[in-house]
Amino acid sequence: MAATRNVAVLVGSLRKDSFNRKLAMALKTIAPAPLALEIVEIGQLPLYNQDDDANPPAASATFKKRIAESDAVLFVTPEYNRSVPGVLKNAIDIASRPYGKSAWDGKPGAVISVSPGAIGAFGANHHLRQSLVFLNVPTMTQPEAYIGGAGDLFDDHGAIKKPETKQFLEKFLAAFAHWIEKTAKTPG
Repeated sequence: MAATRNVAVLVGSLRKDSFNRKLAMALKTIAPAPLALEIVEIGQLPLYNQDDDANPPAASATFKKRIAESDAVLFVTPEYNRSVPGVLKNAIDIASRPYGKSAWDGKPGAVISVSPGAIGAFGANHHLRQSLVFLNVPTMTQPEAYIGGAGDLFDDHGAIKKPETKQFLEKFLAAFAHWIEKTAKTPG
């Protein structure tokens, strides 16, 4: 049996009842045993400012440390204007700086994009992947996860009520667990 892998989950929406937050919470309940998913909050982060690199704000330093201590990262994001929400991009920038000291380097990753629309936030998913390539986050390529129709996805308790979507997400998480084992850096 594989060792427990601590996965930092970043939700790209700050809205309390966002579909992305609901999905992140639901994923925690269906994740296979080797994955321990924990949402790492990004709403409290100040805007990234390079002038702060030598002495970052406490919230930024704490966030970067949590990313560095995780075994992998999972992004669950909506799409804003065909791209990644600014708050998520800010979090990515904070943990990547100063240059050469990125907390993302070599950390296995995966992306799920969620939207009420039919294309499941395709644009945000792919823009995010571009940044992850630069940051050297080996991002799982298959299966891709574009979750559309989010307005009808959850029951009153936040559980995924569409069996085919739940089954797909279980397969996605199993593939991600395998991806982490395949790509994770070995200590030393």
